Amino acid sequence: MDQAHAVRGEDEFRHDKTDERFWNESIYLDLIDASGTIGGYVRLGLYPNEQRAWWTAAVTFEDRGPVVSGIYDFAVEPGSEFSCDRGSDQVRYLVHEPLERVQVLSATSAKAYDTAADAYDPSAGREVFLEIDLTWETAGTPFHYAVTTRYEIPCTASGTVTIDGEVFTLSGPAQRDHSWGVRDWWTYGWCWAALHFDDGQELHLAHIRVDGVPALGYVQGDGDVRALTSLDVTEVTDGGGLASVAHVTAEPGGFDVTVTPTGYGPLLLVADDGRVSRFPRAMVRCQRADGVAGLGWIEWNQPQ
Repeated sequence: MDQAHAVRGEDEFRHDKTDERFWNESIYLDLIDASGTIGGYVRLGLYPNEQRAWWTAAVTFEDRGPVVSGIYDFAVEPGSEFSCDRGSDQVRYLVHEPLERVQVLSATSAKAYDTAADAYDPSAGREVFLEIDLTWETAGTPFHYAVTTRYEIPCTASGTVTIDGEVFTLSGPAQRDHSWGVRDWWTYGWCWAALHFDDGQELHLAHIRVDGVPALGYVQGDGDVRALTSLDVTEVTDGGGLASVAHVTAEPGGFDVTVTPTGYGPLLLVADDGRVSRFPRAMVRCQRADGVAGLGWIEWNQPQ
């Protein structure tokens, strides 16, 4: 892997902000249990120029609706770490070994929904309490985007999530990323995915839906890491933007992948000026054209 994609250990911590309103620094982590039946994600995004932080998290299931936590007005704490504390809602992100092992410990209010689509309805769902104790360990090569301040790390993850006292134990393939820079969710759309195949290959992609933006992501396995040179993602969606299937082609490697979402944890993102973006994020089962299966996560940003 060339130097442009190398990640520095010091980048695991917080960075100096610029003066731009939507300057944001975020950590995102997901995992899917090896069974493929339960998964989860967390994201903590700091907007220091607005003096607030976003916390979004979900637990998703193949056979029932999701549990989603969305808190968009945490105070931004000073210092180099990522943490938020507001009474009974608490989030801690711990870097135990830079680029090797991190942990999320959280206890926050959330909502349980009968269906994924209900998460777009502010009046739907029942109040629950969501506790997370999960650890991510690096299982590949950290990869920095060449064109922006962001890096991705393929991982394995394990631990527990607890919903109103009901404990679920998870262990399986995972992904995490860290980015810092301007983030306006309501300007353009994208598709992002991290796919972990049974033969050890990893495919990560970001398909930015703006003319002229190059393919972003990597393919890696057996210590070999290569940046994507071409990428296309198409999907079949319902009236609410939830995809039933997606098709990914990517190079290098001749990837031709069918991606099937199996459990959504959607978010409805509303700007201060009233703009809305739907943000469906889902755990998936996937299969390459050569028959090799895998698990992972996919998301779309869908400005309305």
